[in-house]
Amino acid sequence: MALVCLPLVAGKTAGMRTPAFVLSLLLALSGLAATPPHLSLEEVLTPFVQHDEIAGVVALVADREKVLAVTAVGFADIEAKKAMQADSLFWIASQSKGMTAVAVLMLVDEGKIALDDPVEKYLPEFKGQMVAPPKLAGKADPKGKAKGKGDESKVTLVPEPEPTPAAHPITIREVLSHVSGLPFASAVEKPTLDGLPLADAVKSYAKAPLATQPGTHYQYSNAGINTAARVLEVVSGMPYEAFMQKRLFDPLGMKDTTFWPNASQVARLAKTYKPDATKKKLMLGNLGQMQADLTDHVHRFPMPAGGLFSTASDTARFCQMLLNRGELDGRRYLSLKSFEALTTRQTPVGIKENYGLGFAVSPDGFGHGGAQATSMDIRMKNGIVVIWMVQHQGYVGNGGKAQGACKDWAVKEFGK
Repeated sequence: MALVCLPLVAGKTAGMRTPAFVLSLLLALSGLAATPPHLSLEEVLTPFVQHDEIAGVVALVADREKVLAVTAVGFADIEAKKAMQADSLFWIASQSKGMTAVAVLMLVDEGKIALDDPVEKYLPEFKGQMVAPPKLAGKADPKGKAKGKGDESKVTLVPEPEPTPAAHPITIREVLSHVSGLPFASAVEKPTLDGLPLADAVKSYAKAPLATQPGTHYQYSNAGINTAARVLEVVSGMPYEAFMQKRLFDPLGMKDTTFWPNASQVARLAKTYKPDATKKKLMLGNLGQMQADLTDHVHRFPMPAGGLFSTASDTARFCQMLLNRGELDGRRYLSLKSFEALTTRQTPVGIKENYGLGFAVSPDGFGHGGAQATSMDIRMKNGIVVIWMVQHQGYVGNGGKAQGACKDWAVKEFGK
């Protein structure tokens, strides 16, 4: 196409005023028209920090082979003006669930356990479990009358029903997909969730009735994931945390992923923030489910459902392995069959929640978040992983939209 360039002088062409649309057309044709600037990930996220809506974040995007983008914006410590760094450490909380599930499925691949094995096969304390009755005890008759006596001043109390036997023993598949009927935690796991050895915590789950019949209801359950990890211990003959280190963290090069951050790692730990009473400013929060001294190996114990600390780059290594369907750098961690079980819906038909084994699943892929708003998103549809690392107990203003802005940018920039 030939381009005829006319002399442009202060909005006039050959001594005549040029209509605005003609001027725009000429500028576009000449390649001079203004176009929206290409925003970097840092430019996308910085406004949320500038508006005091998030304290700081490390965001990372990777494909199957390499890191495509990583940025750290804002503060790891607002009060100390300590900038967030790419190697800042975060409590990733429930993202631990997916890592634990991968470890359990390694034993499935080795033929040492099967997903539909009953838990009681390995943990005898679960034999003969009962299911708690509906919570009807002490409730009045809807009309507030003593039936058949004509005395409206009396209230009929519904007799307390008895627990009933479980329809079937809970299975490993059910404890990994939150449909076993086990609770979130037991009464003895307080005030923090890291104060009991794994064997003791799991025995406390077995002592109480199930909340629902196995396989009938979704109930998000730390207890279920912890129980699966205890099975791993019994079958492998190794402490859960040692298995994780030897079979996952070391081979993947996850050097900063741990249940016990050491002193230098604690120094890199991002502080937690939450909205103040006005909901307009950020204030310090805490790691409420963890004991204060994170380096304490005597009184703190590994929590498979939510005890891990990690960095963006470490978590990305784990996610890249899953993006490659269980393999990374020539080493296979999961069979394709186990990968499919891990990342496809395991919750029964009729239950609205889409959950695999240790992961929430969707048509785009799978992933998991943590209690302090961290997230790992393995987007099989787009061929990328998006790691979002913050330490927030709620946001101010539009802070909750920052993660979505990050994912939108990643998909637009690198999605297939």
